[in-house]
Amino acid sequence: MFFILSKILAFIITPVIWIIAMLLFAIFSKNPKKKKRFLIICVSLFLFFTNSFIQTEFMHLWEVPAKIKTELRESYDAGIVLSGMISYDPKMGRLQFNRGIDRLLQAIDLYKKGIIKKILITGGSGSIANQETKEAPLIKVFMMSVGIPEEDIITENQSKNTHENAIMTKIELDKLTLSGHYLLITSAVHMRRSLGCFKKAGIPVDSYSTDRYTGETRHWAFDFLFIPNTDAMSGWNTLLHEIMGYISYAVAGYL
Repeated sequence: MFFILSKILAFIITPVIWIIAMLLFAIFSKNPKKKKRFLIICVSLFLFFTNSFIQTEFMHLWEVPAKIKTELRESYDAGIVLSGMISYDPKMGRLQFNRGIDRLLQAIDLYKKGIIKKILITGGSGSIANQETKEAPLIKVFMMSVGIPEEDIITENQSKNTHENAIMTKIELDKLTLSGHYLLITSAVHMRRSLGCFKKAGIPVDSYSTDRYTGETRHWAFDFLFIPNTDAMSGWNTLLHEIMGYISYAVAGYL
């Protein structure tokens, strides 16, 4: 039930839904004052949520900062990589990667450098409609194809959300009697909620943020400051989803 409700909430908090709602109120309102007011709100919301500078500033406040390798321990028993980076096209018979694939690429880099000894992929299906396609096993096949030994890949394929990622990962680690230090590898915007869940589950982790929306340097170009950009609205979708997810998890006692 929590899984389904989270998907519904993710739809409701999408900025484009608010903009469309205000536009429809403006179109169908018979009161001229209300029509004008709704139209002003609609335009204001559009300009706010498509402004790259504003979106980046808010994202910067939320993302967990990245670390350089010298800030990490000399080695970790495993790097824990959260899924949500691929989709599978059965007709083409191949994986399709999204921006979250940086999680896996960074993990492979850390493994090759000897910083993490094993890579644990956690994640089943995050789709309501398609529960059969599990991410972790598909990612494992890909990793083996690029030279990662099978014995150094651990998979957990039952979890559907971040809370379950943490719970199921703890079970896998206990089975393997691993009890050392772990490096949690996920998107910078997702790291805050992830850290809370994994620490709540009793897994000692350090963070390694990937695929950041922001960096340390601010941009002052004219188009970045003033020209509407739909990519900014996409960023807001991600940010609001994470904020509401964090609040929901806190209320549910997952953090």
